[in-house]
Amino acid sequence: MVNLKVKINDIELKNPVLTASGTFGYGYEFSDFIDLNRLGGFVVKGTTLHPRQGNAYPRMAETPSGMLNAVGLQNKGVDYFIEHIYPKIKDVDSKVFVNLSGSTVEDYIIGAEKLNEVKGLAGIELNISCPNVKEGGMAFGVTCPGAEAVVKAVREVYDSTLMVKLSPNVTDVAEIARAVEGAGADSISLINTLLGMAVDAEKRKPILSTVTGGLSGPAVKPVALRMVWQVANAVKVPIVGMGGIMNATDAIEFLLAGATAVQLGTANFIDPEVTVKVVEGIEEYMNRHNISDIHDIIGGLQL
Repeated sequence: MVNLKVKINDIELKNPVLTASGTFGYGYEFSDFIDLNRLGGFVVKGTTLHPRQGNAYPRMAETPSGMLNAVGLQNKGVDYFIEHIYPKIKDVDSKVFVNLSGSTVEDYIIGAEKLNEVKGLAGIELNISCPNVKEGGMAFGVTCPGAEAVVKAVREVYDSTLMVKLSPNVTDVAEIARAVEGAGADSISLINTLLGMAVDAEKRKPILSTVTGGLSGPAVKPVALRMVWQVANAVKVPIVGMGGIMNATDAIEFLLAGATAVQLGTANFIDPEVTVKVVEGIEEYMNRHNISDIHDIIGGLQL
């Protein structure tokens, strides 16, 4: 038997494998494929204060070794989640995190206040890659003052674990990480998608209705791995790594680079059972290397 348990702040996960927001619905959609109780946790799709219709179609495109998405946070709002969705997943023996997004600091504050009243919720994953409408559309998370302001505001009204999801579309990700840690983040997850685009050469038009979208999948893994390693060496709070993780070997690489846990995203679209396979793969790796505790892997990169 090996110990796979890890802690994110004061939340204990039975293993370090979670799902990434926007790729796993609300969890119960995958219950026909896997036993949700076997996951360390899952992050529900992006949730906003008010309902959102999302962007016009087409809003997804396949790319070499990845995919672009511009779904636009389509969801029915935080009140609908609390009243209709959470009751369906609250009894799963796995930690549930809500990915909270907003267009203004006030949106984040009110959304966090509502989620603060939800008993049993493990925490919030704060998506600071959203455009700040009051600042001309620049994402909160691409400047230290912007990232710090929204995290500090949410920290003041939210009592449980606050995980902050960082954008990779920045010059110095470690600098942003230190800013959100100083503002009260209990954990940092990264990376969110990289900004990309796709073009239909025959039509001479962009494929996505929004022209640009978020790139995910195996193509982004080297960038994600580098950023996780940089942030793990810059802050003291636990890191949750993601970006192109497709199998157990990928997950172990992120753990070695300093992540306490990992999230699987795009891989869920290819194989809905991939999360459980990764849990089993990590356990097999540990047995093969005579490692009894997952913490002997975390940050174990030999330089």
